[in-house]
Amino acid sequence: MADITARVLVTSRPLDEYCGLFGLTRARLAALPGPLLDCPGGAAGLAAEARELGCRVIAADPAYAWPAPELAARALAARAAMAAAMDTRPELYPAPRDRPYERYLRSWDRARRLFTADWAAHPQQYVAGALPRLPFADGTFALTLSGYLVFAYPELFGPAQQVAALAELVRVTAADGEVRVHPLHDGASRRCPHLDAVRHALGERRIASEIHTFPRPEDGGTRRVLVLRAADHRRRAALPGRP
Repeated sequence: MADITARVLVTSRPLDEYCGLFGLTRARLAALPGPLLDCPGGAAGLAAEARELGCRVIAADPAYAWPAPELAARALAARAAMAAAMDTRPELYPAPRDRPYERYLRSWDRARRLFTADWAAHPQQYVAGALPRLPFADGTFALTLSGYLVFAYPELFGPAQQVAALAELVRVTAADGEVRVHPLHDGASRRCPHLDAVRHALGERRIASEIHTFPRPEDGGTRRVLVLRAADHRRRAALPGRP
């Protein structure tokens, strides 16, 4: 766990970026019948901002076991790494005319400040935990989001580890809820070459998977999200006469 924690960037994404990445809206988050899990949560502003919508967010990340100064330093380092990547690998990001880099980085700065204050005020909503074993009961969350981890770091998560991590996210999600995972590529935008095999292995564990594709407003491209549900629930929902 220590090696993984040291090598994964502690990002500081705001709520609106979460909505864009996962194909969600503020209205949908406000209407959730139960809590939302953000895993890994990093130094995101999601929990603080979603609370204003009436949505409760629990963030899980092994980084929450660190002292506050270390986590803050790692978050600033991730911000610097993102700024550097935008300069050296601009092909991986929307053109600045579509999303000015400085404005984007300022949104991270605001999210990081929100996180720091919220972590201090509501520490119970930030749980030190790492995939593939999370400290939550079965079916705890109405919606689970996992961004920039399972497929983003193939050197840390091989195919077996990916299956185990995704299955764990489904375990802690309610039977009528869903898990959303993004991206389905690594840090160099290379798509996971064995995604079909991962989905097959999940199916053997009675986990249904779909890939949702939707527009990316910032540059007119598309975004792909892996959506997971308990397979038994999907079959029950398809029965004639069900509302």
